[in-house]
Amino acid sequence: MTDEKIIVPYKGQQAGKKEQVASMFNTISPKYDLLNRLLSFGIDIYWRKRAIKLLQSEKPKTILDIATGTADFAIEALKLNPDKIVGVDISEGMLAIGREKLKKKGLDQRIELRLGDSEKLPFSDNSFDAVIVSFGVRNFENLERGLADMFRVIRPGGTCVILEFSKPRSFPFKQFYDFYSYRIMPLIGKTVSKDDSAYRYLPESVRAFPDGKDFTAILDKVGFRKTRSLALTFGICSIYTGKKEK
Repeated sequence: MTDEKIIVPYKGQQAGKKEQVASMFNTISPKYDLLNRLLSFGIDIYWRKRAIKLLQSEKPKTILDIATGTADFAIEALKLNPDKIVGVDISEGMLAIGREKLKKKGLDQRIELRLGDSEKLPFSDNSFDAVIVSFGVRNFENLERGLADMFRVIRPGGTCVILEFSKPRSFPFKQFYDFYSYRIMPLIGKTVSKDDSAYRYLPESVRAFPDGKDFTAILDKVGFRKTRSLALTFGICSIYTGKKEK
C-alpha cells in the first residue's frame, strides 16, 4: 500500500495509522456499541450472524477474533460451540468495554480478550482452526501484512471469515448510501461520541478499501485458497472467506 492510499482518522497528526486508530477507538469506546446499533439500524447484528453461520459446518474448536473491539463477534461465535475463543485488539479502551460486557453475561471464562497488534499476532504458527474479523481489516496499517499474519496462525485446513464494509454500486442505493455516510453519519457520530473525526474516517476508509474481487485477490496473494465474497444489504458490507490448504 502506498502512503497516498493510507486513510487516517486524524489528518493533522504525525502518528501512524495504527496509533491513530487505537487512539480513536479508545476515545469512542464508551459509545461504540450504541453507535453501531444506531448507525446501522441494527443490521450489523444480522451481518455477524450470517458470517458466523458460514463456519457451522467447519465446527472449529479454537477461534481467534481479530480486532475484537467490544467482543460482539466473539460472543456470536460461541454459537459454534468452540473449546476456546481469543479476541485481540489494539485498543485497551474497547477491550475494557468488552471485558465488562463478558463479565455481565457470565462469559469471561469462555472468551479471553488480549491486547495485541493484528499485524504481529502474539501466537505461534498454525494455532487456530478459524480466524474471524468483523469491521477490522479496513483499519490495518498494512493490509497485506495483517492478512498474511492471519494466514500464519490458521491451522492447515482452517478457515478465515472476514466481515467488512464495502461500496454499494447500484442506483439509487449508492447515491443514498453516499449521502448518509458523508452527511448524516458524521453528524450523529459527533453528537453521540464527541469525536468529530472518527465518523468521518469511517466512510473515507470504506471508499479507499479494496473490496470485492480486489480484496479476494489479496487473500489469494497471501496464500488463502477457495476465496469467496458475499455481498449483503445492497453491497453495504461483504463477507469474505478463505481456506488454508492442508
